[in-house]
Amino acid sequence: MTTRTTTGPITDPITGPGLLGVGDVELWVDQRGSGPDVLLIAGLSDPAEAWTFQLDGLADQYRLTAFDNRGAGRSPMPPDGFSVTDMADDAAALLRAAGIERAHVAGFSGGAATAQHLALRHPDLVRSLVLVSTWARPDAYLRRAMEAWTWLPEVAPSERKMLEAFLLWIYTPRAHESGMVDAVIEDAMSFPFPQSPEAFVRQLEAWKQHDTLDRLHEITVPTMVVAGEIDIVTPPRYGQVVAGGIPGASFVVLPGEAHQPFQESPEAFNAMVDEFWSSLD
Repeated sequence: MTTRTTTGPITDPITGPGLLGVGDVELWVDQRGSGPDVLLIAGLSDPAEAWTFQLDGLADQYRLTAFDNRGAGRSPMPPDGFSVTDMADDAAALLRAAGIERAHVAGFSGGAATAQHLALRHPDLVRSLVLVSTWARPDAYLRRAMEAWTWLPEVAPSERKMLEAFLLWIYTPRAHESGMVDAVIEDAMSFPFPQSPEAFVRQLEAWKQHDTLDRLHEITVPTMVVAGEIDIVTPPRYGQVVAGGIPGASFVVLPGEAHQPFQESPEAFNAMVDEFWSSLD
């Protein structure tokens, strides 16, 4: 993945990456391409580079905006605690600060939780939703997985071992076998803006509180829910609940994919979301 290290204040979010003041935080933003607007919301610990295959592969058709969530990458972690609704408000403030009236929104994992709240709290800004590896309310299984992750950074013997353990949940066996996961770890280890254990836990705590189960019917924009067939973090049953609760939502299970299909099979993923967005625009 390409690492961009620009950290100066952003003057034009269309032409270059940098920090953008939104409300009480600064978010590092990367915007590329031209066409209908797409906002990409990353998951736990991920910087904007998580969406590299989409930023590179779809910029000829869309204007894509990716950013580091508060407490990840180059976006500072605020001194006080924050919630998933705060993160949704961050996304809304970013769109307004960037002059984007309405966008297709794609969120992954925790970012998909944020996207749900964005659509509920700021429906005027959302053209459609793509919710990848998502859930509506954590059950006992997901709560225990998240609780295990909260102490993982502190007990792992090294940063590498922590990443190796955590990424077992994220990628398919083929990605581990092919060396893709090793490459992801090397990228993470060399990234000049690593996330602190405290920020990792605080992001996780925010998304642990996500619960939209009783409000999904209030989401009225066209929605596609995407699940990986062999995802062990958010198995397809979670996505089925979300799709079933949002009026008119479609539900897609990707055979042989795990938690992060947009990285493991980017061409197929990009074609799928392009078809969805094109049908709306």
